[in-house]
This record gives sequence, C-alpha cells and structure tokens, in this order.
Amino acid sequence: MCDDAELVVAQVCAELGVGWTKQLVDDDPQLRDRWGDRVPVTLVDGRAHDVYTVSEDRLRAALRR
Repeated sequence: MCDDAELVVAQVCAELGVGWTKQLVDDDPQLRDRWGDRVPVTLVDGRAHDVYTVSEDRLRAALRR
C-alpha cells in the first residue's frame, strides 16, 4: 500500500509543481506512537489527509487550495 500511495503522491505533486517529503513511520518513535499501523498516512499542511490509501482527486483538490 505504501508504494502505491507514494506513486500517487509523486504523480500529483509533480503535476502541480508541489514539493513533498517521505517519512517512514517505523523510523520515528513519535510517528509510530501516533499512527501505529494506520499507514500509509498522507499529511497536507501537517494534518492527516488520507489513511491506508491516497485518493488522487482528493489530494489534487487539497493541494490546489
């Protein structure tokens, strides 16, 4: 699921010219405590946007705001 989510995020961000960063929840104890097994999680402006899957249309709309 994470690989699929990463592809969607990369595609939409490239299309819109928006930068993004990837963080591994398992590499950060605080992120692991917060998100546990609810990955992948996509954050937009620091807030949870999608969990488990990434909706291309929802992500595109959120990044255009």
